[in-house]
Amino acid sequence: MATSNFSPHPESDQSVDMKPLPKVNVPTMFRLGLFQMGLGIMSLLTLGVLNRVMIDELKVLPLIAAGAIAMHQFVSPARIWFGQMSDSKPLFGYNRTGYVWIGAAIFTIVSFLALQVVWQLGSSLQATGWSFATYSWAAVLALMFALYGLALSASSTPFAALLVDITDEDNRSQLIGIVWSMLMIGIVIGAIVSSRLLERPEICGAALLSYDPSQTNKVVDIAKLQQAVNPVFIIMPAIVFGLSLLATLGIEKKYSRFNSRSTIVAREDQISLGKALKVLTANRQTGVFFGFLLVLTLSIFMQDAVLEPYGGEVFGMCISQTTRLNIPFGIGTLIGISSTGFLLLPRLGKKQTTKIGCLGAVFSFCLIIMAGFSGNAGVLMGSLLCFGLSSGVITAGATSLMLDLTAAETAGTFIGAWGLSQAMARGLATVLGGVVLNVGKTLFGVPVLAYGLVFALQAVGMLVAVWCLRQVNIQEFQVNAKTAIASILEKELD
Repeated sequence: MATSNFSPHPESDQSVDMKPLPKVNVPTMFRLGLFQMGLGIMSLLTLGVLNRVMIDELKVLPLIAAGAIAMHQFVSPARIWFGQMSDSKPLFGYNRTGYVWIGAAIFTIVSFLALQVVWQLGSSLQATGWSFATYSWAAVLALMFALYGLALSASSTPFAALLVDITDEDNRSQLIGIVWSMLMIGIVIGAIVSSRLLERPEICGAALLSYDPSQTNKVVDIAKLQQAVNPVFIIMPAIVFGLSLLATLGIEKKYSRFNSRSTIVAREDQISLGKALKVLTANRQTGVFFGFLLVLTLSIFMQDAVLEPYGGEVFGMCISQTTRLNIPFGIGTLIGISSTGFLLLPRLGKKQTTKIGCLGAVFSFCLIIMAGFSGNAGVLMGSLLCFGLSSGVITAGATSLMLDLTAAETAGTFIGAWGLSQAMARGLATVLGGVVLNVGKTLFGVPVLAYGLVFALQAVGMLVAVWCLRQVNIQEFQVNAKTAIASILEKELD
């Protein structure tokens, strides 16, 4: 990959005026991380708050709740298209920034609209059970999350490509360490603020229940839930949008090396989506790494759909308490990412670092299972801290590896492909977590065993990911990618 520090301006013939582009400094890295911080907050809202409310309070079947939320990952094939669009079609004069802003505006608005659909789903379930109307609301919720996912893809994929554009190989690991650390800071901050906003006596335990004469039992008072949860989904998304603007304003113009690196930037016949896909599929290592990311991400995130319900059902926690489960995990991940980017990666290399993280995650899942059998919330918190540390090491190692497996001329397309693998896996993981939990409850009838089955399957998946990692070869990828790009450009000139 070329690392020229000069940015030619095709619109000007005064090449002598070209100036060396500045290196991204540490304060700017932290500013870029504000975007990832926002994504962490949004993840907490959807998978932490919404998922818990649907499964524990509204009694929506875990499979249906997880399936609806997972739709925002199943639309991830659009990531490749958005990535290619940001490669070839500037928006507001920028390749990446315009897409980041528009996507952020849409997904923050849609998150609040999705919450309103959740209330309708819960009301229909209480009134008519699993009727046609209830299933219809579940379908509408799935559509809302599909729209949320498209907006997220339009924003996050160009942002990741921007990180490639503005860095060189000698400072990329540091940027990844800082930016992805900020993601976890977002999760921790989101968990703290959300738990404070949700820490209201009237929505904890029996106080949330109301008597329903038609059903001769007590049901959750949805009106109370609405009053408590709606403000969270107004305040937090508004903050996230502001962070997205602050993170990226002026960055691309000042630091982007896209023009100087890409051999096709000034050509009228820029690489189309079809040609970019040819570059993508011409490389055997693309498929190898795609498979590795798929297994790895599936194994990490299967607990997304069950962790908060695990705290509620097995440990007897209320909503604000299960939201705090993200705090030790987030702190652990933060420490893991930051220490890995500056300490482990330079010494051990990307593959070995990622392997160590995977094995640490296997150990962590065993601890989480043991915590359930002991019923000790303190042990659960400690095991989540350990899991966070392992996840941080994995994130820093695998992300740095991902950016090495990216061709400059089609950076957006490659980032889109890696994002597709991760997003599809996260969607499958969310659904699979709900399915395995349902199966476990049917087989065992004991909550701790049902949840333990989910965590045990994640540990096995991590071991498979370690095997897949052994097949990854960066040098082979880089040679094949350059050959494929050169071949396409030669055909265009013929």
